[in-house]
Order: sequence, then structure tokens, then C-alpha cells
Amino acid sequence: MLKYCFTLDLKNDPALIKAYEEQHTAIWPEITKSIMDSGITNMEIYRFETRLFMIMEAVDDFSFERKAEMDAANPKVQEWENLMLTYQQPFEGSAQKWVLMDRIFKL
Repeated sequence: MLKYCFTLDLKNDPALIKAYEEQHTAIWPEITKSIMDSGITNMEIYRFETRLFMIMEAVDDFSFERKAEMDAANPKVQEWENLMLTYQQPFEGSAQKWVLMDRIFKL
């Protein structure tokens, strides 16, 4: 089992933050299916103020490249991602929204 951690910021707008959280209480079934079909077995998102932290667990042969290809070919995923851009504030200078974090400690 592989584990990855990502971070991303939300736009600093309480109404947008509330709407983002509401979207995630009723995630579209096509998005859940896409996530699971790619080999992701568990995903959790946490928030502190505008900072998001995502923990993702995946099967041993999970591939970010394969996931990206699947997402690009899925119109519903593209619609979801465009909607999420309403709320998300990618890091300056980053080509990606969610940024993969480096693990610096493990007990």
C-alpha cells in the first residue's frame, strides 16, 4: 500500500470555503468511481483555515501518469476539476493544484 500527502490552499473567502466543504459532503458518484478505478483505496482531506491537507492511499502499482490519463479522458472529472478551481488557490509558481509533500519524519 502506498501513501501520499498533498497540500493546497483555498481562496480566502468564508463563503467559498463553506461551499467547498459542502461539495465534499456530496461528492459526485462519478468522481468517487474515478478515484477508486485509478487504484486509490482511501482519501481524506483536512482543513485548517485556508490550508488543505490530503492523505491518499493507493495500491502498490498506482501510477500518477495513468490517473492523469484517466482524468483527462473523463468529461465528468474535468467538470469537477473546473468547479473546484472556483474554490482553490494553487501555490504561486506551481503548475499543479495539489502539491505532493515530502515526508520528513516517520515514527
